[in-house]
Amino acid sequence: MRRDDVSQGDAAAKVKMAGVLGTELSDEKDAEIELKKRQKRPWEDLHRSGKIGITAELPETLGFYDISAVRREQPELSADPSLTRFICAELTRGYFLEHNEAKYTERRERVYTCMRIPKELEKLMIFGFFLCVDAFLYVFTLLPLRVLLALLRLLTLPCCGFRARTCPYCRRSSGSRLLQPAQVCDVLKGLILVLCFSMMHYVDYSMMYHMIRGQSVIKLYIIYNMLEVADRLFSSFGQDILDALYWTATEPKERKRDSIGVIPHFFMAVFYVFLHAILIMVQASTLNVAFNSHNKSLLTIMMSNNFVEIKGSVFKKFEKNNLFQMSNSDIKERFTSYVLLLIVCLRNMEQFSWNPDHLWVLFPDVFMVVTSEIAVDIIKHAFITKFNDITADVYSEYRASLAFDLVSSRQKNACTDYSDSVARRMGFIPLPLAVLLIRVVMSSVKVQGALSYSCLFLFYLGLVTLKVLNSIVLLGKSCVYVKRANMEDKLFERPAPTTSSSAKSPSKADPARCSTPSGKSDTTTYQSGKVMIITLSSHLMHMF
Repeated sequence: MRRDDVSQGDAAAKVKMAGVLGTELSDEKDAEIELKKRQKRPWEDLHRSGKIGITAELPETLGFYDISAVRREQPELSADPSLTRFICAELTRGYFLEHNEAKYTERRERVYTCMRIPKELEKLMIFGFFLCVDAFLYVFTLLPLRVLLALLRLLTLPCCGFRARTCPYCRRSSGSRLLQPAQVCDVLKGLILVLCFSMMHYVDYSMMYHMIRGQSVIKLYIIYNMLEVADRLFSSFGQDILDALYWTATEPKERKRDSIGVIPHFFMAVFYVFLHAILIMVQASTLNVAFNSHNKSLLTIMMSNNFVEIKGSVFKKFEKNNLFQMSNSDIKERFTSYVLLLIVCLRNMEQFSWNPDHLWVLFPDVFMVVTSEIAVDIIKHAFITKFNDITADVYSEYRASLAFDLVSSRQKNACTDYSDSVARRMGFIPLPLAVLLIRVVMSSVKVQGALSYSCLFLFYLGLVTLKVLNSIVLLGKSCVYVKRANMEDKLFERPAPTTSSSAKSPSKADPARCSTPSGKSDTTTYQSGKVMIITLSSHLMHMF
């Protein structure tokens, strides 16, 4: 009996101790949970005691302490949602932009980029515009003088000897060529201009104008769009035709010729320039009809066509090279538009006997065309750079590339003429436009008498002066841009050895790079050229 009582007492003691231990464990667990709650919500005790105050631990939203966040933690208040509580929550809830700082900083930089685009784009456009002006004035000013010098060399060849190395009378080296390659190209350009101008006399501008005016508005709108597409196609293929002619005429005689000959290439070039000049004449006539229409509906439709260009280009993927090509195309398009406006103004002023009052009638339409061109270019480039994450500094690189082409063409051993390099880079061919402008000016302005010819000669001298000044300023600015872009070393790099694959694809070669003369070393040429550029740029910047 005693053993049973002892065993029962031990069991009871064990149960009692287990209960005590369980109670202690549960109390410890409750204490840990309570401690975690207090660490998570240190203001809960203050809220339950009714002494809620503004403490540093409370979350702050938009300058206010979020007490509603404390109240939402209470189970007794969240059990009965109401419309008032929802409205209060919507009015007082906040957010923290600094939690996503990188995203909002990127958005702000995009806004700043769009604000910088007009300034940087117009810098490029102005520089490219004056490049086109320089290449265009070259056709009227220096090209006739260069043709005269080439013809003078042909006339003086009998005194020097056709095959003689050095003339015994004038001590001038003649070599094995009748003319130098650059002189041959100048003579070919002069012949193309003369022949195309003679052929343009058989095209009646007035008849073309009235024929276009008799068409409906929608038909003229379609015709104008087709002319724009045809102009781009002609420009892209026309320079290849001219380059083929120049290379065929100046190709070394030692090489095996695989061409069809100089004369077929020459007639192809003449036919191209003539067709392109007629195409631009139709464009000018259509624009003239739009200016002279009473309701201006055609002009409005033609200007709205520029904004359609935004839709076709903004939402496409663009790389930096593609954007550079588009920028060059826009420069050429803007310059061509200005020349077309000049032709329209000349034709209208002739019809009104050069009354200066009529010029103010044309001014609003001219201003609308120019403004729409600038606005479309700015909007298009701003959104292209935004969607493709391109910075505004890329236009400085484009300007440096154009400056590099200009400086390269001014070297002593340049590979190409300056006007041809501009034509290849921008797609601007000055010959058809020059033929049309000469045709319109000669039909609009009557030159009679000695006084008129004297004024014409003075006007030519003024164009020569403008061309020279423009060339000096452009060359100085180009030297500065090349130095800023650290592209001086590329001016005097020797080209890589030509392989068979590269010979088959000459379009991929860099036209600005030429080999140095065999009589000079690379180091001497590089140092002399670098000193020449630095000296020239410093002098030009001091002058202007």
